[in-house]
Amino acid sequence: MKAFIKNISYYLPSRTLTNEELVTEFPEWSVEKVTDKIGIKERHIAAAEETAGDMAVKAAENLFKDHSIDRNTIDFILLCTQSPDYFLPTTACLVQDKLGIPTSAGALDFNLGCSGYIYGLSLAKGLLFAGVAKNVLLITSETYSKYIHKEDKSNRSIFGDGATASLISNEGFAEIGDFVLGTDGRGANNLIVKTGCARSPVAVNETNSDEGGYLQSADNLYMNGSEIFNFTLDAVPNLVNLTIEKNNIQKSDIKLFVFHQANKFMLNTLRKVCAIGKDNFYINMEDLGNTVSSTIPIALARIKANNEISDGDKLLLAGFGVGYSWGACVLKCQNIL
Repeated sequence: MKAFIKNISYYLPSRTLTNEELVTEFPEWSVEKVTDKIGIKERHIAAAEETAGDMAVKAAENLFKDHSIDRNTIDFILLCTQSPDYFLPTTACLVQDKLGIPTSAGALDFNLGCSGYIYGLSLAKGLLFAGVAKNVLLITSETYSKYIHKEDKSNRSIFGDGATASLISNEGFAEIGDFVLGTDGRGANNLIVKTGCARSPVAVNETNSDEGGYLQSADNLYMNGSEIFNFTLDAVPNLVNLTIEKNNIQKSDIKLFVFHQANKFMLNTLRKVCAIGKDNFYINMEDLGNTVSSTIPIALARIKANNEISDGDKLLLAGFGVGYSWGACVLKCQNIL
């Protein structure tokens, strides 16, 4: 038995935040500095009342429309989000209802960030192999912008909002190979929103800066950029090597390495450390920003749309970030139309 990515579509909010707008708020920066360092010119921002659930529905509707998919064939929904509509019920249940997917379908959320698409592919493949489902709707949807403090220029320059929808089935354009996954919860405090949930339900309403100069607010998204950078340099090269080994291929067999689109500086550093040629390394985030769990599926959708892959090509996908969490797999392309 085999599992494939059959189709991918995505949704981006209509509102954009450009570097020119950011510089008016933070005049100590320049447009060129932001663009050159992080490789992002603009990012899409969810509307005030637009939730991850809303965006998930729009991405799925795009998938059904773009690829003439009958929603009645969907028998499981996996929704990756760290910004659910409610503590409960599960946002995937709300999405099932809004999409009109049969009540015989299973549905669940899983809370994961930048490695979320990889984990989602592994879960979807498992559902197919176990005979639980035949057509899994894998959705990623994130509204990190709602967690970011308005004075946090670093995170505001990096993150954007977006959602994707993938159909995972027993046929498609990319066969899903073997996975390597990993977790190190010791790094949890380096990328976190501390208040608002059971551990710390009451807002603190205080802000300060950490030793690296990053804005620290318990009520908002906090990212220790230097620690996250060090984590990726430590974890990702080994992740790549283990994934290649597990899939019984050579590094030279990989047509494209598609990493989580974190920021330009981090990606270029990882490319050099992993000894990957520029022509085999995918970077495309200028008009998106870091859309968390949606970066890799958006990249795949664009790669396919731009005819950058052919039958027989192999892609290595790698996600890494919050948790700490990381994961990778290999895709083998076929039936590229």
